[in-house]
Amino acid sequence: MPARRLPSRRRPPPLQLMKRIFATVVLAFVLVLVSSAQEDGGKEQFAKPAPVIANGKYGPLERNVFDLWRPASKKPTPLMVYIHGGGFVNGDKGKLSANLLKRLLDNGIAVMAVNYSLLPDHVYPQAYKDCARAVQFARFKAGEWNIDKSKIGAMGSSAGGLTSLWIGFHADMADKASPDPVLRESTRLGVMAVWAAQTTLVPEVVGTKVGMVTLKHSFYTGRLFGLKPADMETEKVKAMIKEASPLSHLTKDDPPVWAFYSVAAKPQTAETTVSDAIHHPYFGVLLKGEMDKLKIECKLRHKDDGKTINDDVTAFIIKHLR
Repeated sequence: MPARRLPSRRRPPPLQLMKRIFATVVLAFVLVLVSSAQEDGGKEQFAKPAPVIANGKYGPLERNVFDLWRPASKKPTPLMVYIHGGGFVNGDKGKLSANLLKRLLDNGIAVMAVNYSLLPDHVYPQAYKDCARAVQFARFKAGEWNIDKSKIGAMGSSAGGLTSLWIGFHADMADKASPDPVLRESTRLGVMAVWAAQTTLVPEVVGTKVGMVTLKHSFYTGRLFGLKPADMETEKVKAMIKEASPLSHLTKDDPPVWAFYSVAAKPQTAETTVSDAIHHPYFGVLLKGEMDKLKIECKLRHKDDGKTINDDVTAFIIKHLR
């Protein structure tokens, strides 16, 4: 689907417009805070080292930029691609946790942090396609970067986790006939690590398995797809929502997942905020249930289990990429 702008609407009264803008800004800010706090697993203890490549380009669009860190190694190393959160409206590759970055580098794993195209100028599936291309670009540059192209994973929080899972579960998007050599590379992953990730967007499943408050999120007003709320009930759009959902693509040959949630692990109520609802741990319960059926490892973590987050996720990544 080509990128397109949201349809124009009649401008609301000034006060109503100001309230709407304020609410949108606050929600985006909250989403970024939630994602960055969960990725850190606590206060930062280390300064983030300078990347060996800063603001490199992996594609033609404005936000197709990345930072790259590489460990000292004579042999090709694994790579984790970091995809930031922010509800597809905000966020930046700079949200990568310095604590987690240090652990990965100390264990011989390179890290690539990417930006991607945002709403409203670029609607679904552009953000997904950007991040898939970033994985392909890393493989294209594997020789130059001293990367083992057979050992690439993805990680991210909220929308970044959703995107990581979508790429990891999706069939290989390599186009061997493409004139672009980057697009000839594989998009397949060896592992995913996600924080507060949505695992499906299908309304019937989300409402039943996660909670009805989740359906108040702007994903269900058409924002992600550049559509009006009235358009969301058509069969074409329902098929699009299913296509955008990671669990719709899950098969028995897919990679393992480490997943973390910090929202209270209890049913949603009228007091549940939309921000908590869209990051609810029942998304993870649903994920693990479906992966367990296929006997694919899914390690589901919650902040109340009392274990160290960054050490645990690092060990999981090492297990599956080393």
